[in-house]
Amino acid sequence: MIELLSTVIITLSSVALFGYWFRYTCLLILSTKTAQDYAGEVASTNQLAFLEVRSELKSSSPDLDRLRNALDRDYEVLSGLLKKTGSLDHTSLESRMLEANYRVMRAWYSVSRQFSAAAAARALDEMSQVVAHFANLMGEAAAAPSAA
Repeated sequence: MIELLSTVIITLSSVALFGYWFRYTCLLILSTKTAQDYAGEVASTNQLAFLEVRSELKSSSPDLDRLRNALDRDYEVLSGLLKKTGSLDHTSLESRMLEANYRVMRAWYSVSRQFSAAAAARALDEMSQVVAHFANLMGEAAAAPSAA
């Protein structure tokens, strides 16, 4: 009985520590700033809405479901563009973590939307940060040949 209890406690602690590490690492990646931010240019060129989503989230009563749909569309567009251009290295740990983080935040949005609009808005904000990060990657990739 003691061994079973110890195993359960160690397993739960390990899962909790992994979750903490994952969240902290994703937030650290998203907080990293590059020398030049290309996200705005990529957003206007490809008619992406993540910048408007971020500003609307600061308003008093945003339509959260509409904003989520806009972010999902932006995410799909950018993922497709990055795959076609080969700019997104799907083997890199950073890219895979941010893709997983987007899916986790989307699931958290669906759950938190039922009980807290503020928590749902925070999830959408983090989703928009992931989309902005990928837009910046796209801009860096597009600018790289011209800079060389």
